[in-house]
Amino acid sequence: MLDTGSKVPALSGTSTDGTSLALSTLKGKWVVVYFYPKDSTPACTTEAQDFRDLHAQFAARNAVVIGVSRDSTRSHANFTAKQQLPFALIADTDEAWCKAFDVIHEKVLYGRRYLGIVRSTFLIGPDGRISRRWSPVKVAGHAAEVLASIPDA
Repeated sequence: MLDTGSKVPALSGTSTDGTSLALSTLKGKWVVVYFYPKDSTPACTTEAQDFRDLHAQFAARNAVVIGVSRDSTRSHANFTAKQQLPFALIADTDEAWCKAFDVIHEKVLYGRRYLGIVRSTFLIGPDGRISRRWSPVKVAGHAAEVLASIPDA
């Protein structure tokens, strides 16, 4: 499990626009990687909107926001367009990111057990190490709490 102080593995994934995004290219910046269960669901939409609304403030602190779920690039593209998201969403269809950050766990919904993404956020420092971890995440006020954890640039 990646926890505070852990070095982040060299991961890359397909972004919303179909290009590849590698974490290694973001060294020297603060990176917010937030994992969410599914595009266009109520809580996931609210979370994405909150990060969207604070995007300029994250950028002012030299921080990049990346959302990750197991949805396809097509689903991400639709979600991004509808919500006007200014940051990348990674289509983790092979679960490489989810497994590396250990965010897939057994969940129960209406008595049915299944493996799903536990809403989690990781703040990666400019040195490529985990600076802070939130899991599980409650959506209300979360994006603002993450922003407050990043020092002014």
